[in-house]
Amino acid sequence: MQQIHILLVDDNEGDILLTREALDDARIINKISIAYDGVEALRFLRKQILDANMPDLILLDINLPKMDGTELLGIIKTDPDLKRIPVIMLTTSSAEKDILASYNNYANCYITKPVDLDRFMDVVRTIEDFWISIVKLPKTVQ
Repeated sequence: MQQIHILLVDDNEGDILLTREALDDARIINKISIAYDGVEALRFLRKQILDANMPDLILLDINLPKMDGTELLGIIKTDPDLKRIPVIMLTTSSAEKDILASYNNYANCYITKPVDLDRFMDVVRTIEDFWISIVKLPKTVQ
């Protein structure tokens, strides 16, 4: 089975741990890279970080230090080398302005993180089932 590389951009250690756990529990083989803020994620995507390989999928929080997720999304989706990578906004915000800004910047989907632990795990598994098992992702250029 093909390995899928996911870049998780989130500054919340608890959410990172839960997301990793949910992805590890699934039957799909994944490589998960973590960026704790928008600047670090952009450096990763531009291969300015040692051993950075282009991800097949990005899970992106909005509320990040240094550069927020909406700004990073705008940069990703206007960069010819990055724009084909699917970006899933996975955030605690349910504000209409954040949802609109995300889709205006070409987010592939917007998901509000549930506060309930079991529901959060279900959401991550559903993301994985759909985006990895069903959707055909483009091959990334390393």
